Amino acid sequence: MHIEIPYTPRPFQQELHNLLDQHRFAVLNCHRRFGKTVCILNHLIKAALTNPLPNPRFAYVAPTYKQAKSIAWDYIKQFTGKIPGVKYNETELRCDLPNGSRITLLSGENAESIRGIFLDGVCIDETAQVNPKLWNEILRPALSDRKGFCYFIGTPAGMNNFFYEIHQHAVKDKSWLAYTAPVSKTNIIDQEELDAARAQMGENKYKQEFECDWIANIEGSVYGDIIKKIEQEDNFTVLEYDPSLLVNTVWDIGVGDSTSIIFFQQLGNTVRIIDYYENNREGLPHYVNIIKQKDYVYDKHYAPHDIEVTEFSLGKTRREVAYQLGINFYILPKLPLEDGIHAAKMILPRCYFDLDKTKHLVDAMRHYHRKYNDKMRMFHNKPAHDWSSHACDAFRYMAIAIDELPSQKNISKRYQTADNEYKIL
Repeated sequence: MHIEIPYTPRPFQQELHNLLDQHRFAVLNCHRRFGKTVCILNHLIKAALTNPLPNPRFAYVAPTYKQAKSIAWDYIKQFTGKIPGVKYNETELRCDLPNGSRITLLSGENAESIRGIFLDGVCIDETAQVNPKLWNEILRPALSDRKGFCYFIGTPAGMNNFFYEIHQHAVKDKSWLAYTAPVSKTNIIDQEELDAARAQMGENKYKQEFECDWIANIEGSVYGDIIKKIEQEDNFTVLEYDPSLLVNTVWDIGVGDSTSIIFFQQLGNTVRIIDYYENNREGLPHYVNIIKQKDYVYDKHYAPHDIEVTEFSLGKTRREVAYQLGINFYILPKLPLEDGIHAAKMILPRCYFDLDKTKHLVDAMRHYHRKYNDKMRMFHNKPAHDWSSHACDAFRYMAIAIDELPSQKNISKRYQTADNEYKIL
């Protein structure tokens, strides 16, 4: 039997259908009015009609029951209405197809009510509003028996939510599809309407909703533009430790606060950030033990000037305590904050990050920002001190450390001294 669904995909929707056919898991970051819900529901309908297994089960999941009904239910009936023998259950928001397949609209409000079902495919809409527990504990196991697929769709809503987390996983896992469709790429909405929307919404909100920008809603972002650029250039990836290169560490040491450690290697002009560690309210022995537990061969350990502060309880500086524990720190020069930030911006395009081990560092650098002074109508010079500060301070120190490494000029000078004095200095 030939069944024609009343749906003609746009070119970018057709491209997306083709990509989804090749991937079991996908994260779709699409601008508003892309038509992602229509696209994904038609993909579910096609999968339901063509699945060869007995009694296939598919689901569309929204954050709330009201959203599921208002966003998707009318579309389900519209696109399946011409299928002979189709039945609808308005109470359960369920569509039963003549081949035994079923598409059910579910909500994440009461995740426990979904537990125990099996699924051949599921789509999670407005993923930023969904509790990760729904996926990790309920939907993912439901797909295991029949190796079903799952597609996460939405538009960025900052970084502190499940949509950002699952997107980062998709970027790292090459078997997943990480698809981004900004309006500047699709050109679905005419420019006059976009200009009007930008004027009313403001630049940051516009970038978030229409350009799929994860950090646009963070005003005063210090590194945001550079992070976005290097992400597009695939600088966030799976980065294995290279045993042929020595590892350096750089520390931001807190007292009664967080301590951050960046592990990096250098290969020519490239900086490979392979690991990151952060903890709080722990003494130096804890962090030294972390360093020694890792299977890295170290070169230098860098710390800021305040490591020379004396611990009153011990009568020794932190540097002396670290030396007794087996870590000999190189002290970085004290530079003005803005000079350090400038150095960090200069070094950032040369950096590659292991997306798994350095996720907290990357998130912190996205978030690091200056607060806006409403009264003065300007941003503060000093970035806000929050959870992102320690990681970004460590990165700033790393930039200073790399600037302090011997240059070719210094190396030539050392060779010249050795020739004149017949000894190696």
